[in-house]
Amino acid sequence: MTKYIDEAKAILAANDRGGYTVPTDRLYPFQWNWDSAFVAMGFAAYDIDRAYRELERLAEGQWADGMIPHIVFHQPSDSYFPGPDVWRTDHVIPTSGITQPPVFAMALRQIYETAVATGSVAEERTLALYETALKWHRWWYRARDPEGTGLVALLHPWESGSDNSPAWDIALARVPTVTQTVVVRKDTGHVDPAMRPRDEDYNRFIHLLDTYADCGWDPARQWQRAEFKIADVQTSAILLKAGEDLQYLAGVLGRGDEGDEIAALNERTRQALKAQWRPHFSRFVSRDLLASQDVVAATQAGFIPLLALDLDEATAEAAGAEMRKWCKGMQVAFPTTEPGSASFEAKRYWRGPAWAIINWLLIKGLHRNGQAGFAEELRRSTISAIEKEGFAEYFDPKTGEGCGGLGFSWTAAAYIALERADSSAIV
Repeated sequence: MTKYIDEAKAILAANDRGGYTVPTDRLYPFQWNWDSAFVAMGFAAYDIDRAYRELERLAEGQWADGMIPHIVFHQPSDSYFPGPDVWRTDHVIPTSGITQPPVFAMALRQIYETAVATGSVAEERTLALYETALKWHRWWYRARDPEGTGLVALLHPWESGSDNSPAWDIALARVPTVTQTVVVRKDTGHVDPAMRPRDEDYNRFIHLLDTYADCGWDPARQWQRAEFKIADVQTSAILLKAGEDLQYLAGVLGRGDEGDEIAALNERTRQALKAQWRPHFSRFVSRDLLASQDVVAATQAGFIPLLALDLDEATAEAAGAEMRKWCKGMQVAFPTTEPGSASFEAKRYWRGPAWAIINWLLIKGLHRNGQAGFAEELRRSTISAIEKEGFAEYFDPKTGEGCGGLGFSWTAAAYIALERADSSAIV
């Protein structure tokens, strides 16, 4: 499959803007947080120096309190809304004011281990990035779990990476659509509006942005004023996996005391995540902290905890069986919303389409929990979709059609990572 690997590398090269990668031209013209972490893991397969550099450029946007924002505006562009003038974060390097799932430490461990295996390890670069990751890890627990529950909360749907997921419908409906900022959407000029979030969603997204800007982006004030506050199992699971990888790095870098600190946080989140398993759904559920109720919408988030937990055999098999039900009759797995639900929309962003990076996480989780056969089916489905339709942002699971932005960086990175003789190589 050299042809497709070469195409994937060409996309990453085309989207390079000087040591950092944009997700795709025009639609997303800046550096996105978790996009770059996935991209860095793709680079690690063939260019260790460039993999390190991707994370280093992202780290340039880190705030003094430890947060790594979800967008770093390294260069100006008028093709995206909301830009730096809307965020009003007042940093030397303009950034957004919210964050995204902490894949960073996962990427750092993979880069480090690959570097060791190839004899190209850079201890100083690894240590500097480890310290960046540790500061962000501590921020998550301090700013987004101030009560010490073990689950971290999102204060904006964009922080989940799954912006318009049905998981947010009930909570987001309580958020006003009135904004201080004039909403001037640019995304629908680049992509079919039927594939993007609806206007009312955007109004609520910007209302929350305005609210937090009025708080001066102070985490404590944001926590008090938040009109959207979800303890998300997807983000918490990624945080736990990142914590496991940070704990490993602390060990190899001789930072034992920090390793003990991280291990304690990991255990807190591990137990909290396990408590979110719902046998009657055969999946995990998030928690709406303002309504004090479970988020029962059936989305991919319910299975991401497999990435970070070692489940008993019965629970793992139940989760795997439920996932298989969702895949029945689909051309491409894995749909991000249960196909039989009223919320399912095959082409609309996070309301149904299959995403290569979500599959990447799910494959790792399935392997971890003894579901190697299903993991391989999911790997092959992802590879096949990309080879048939190209490196699209996401795919219609019913037809296999590539949707959203094209020439997409993290889809290219996922292909590089997944295109192996068997999926055991990605664990």
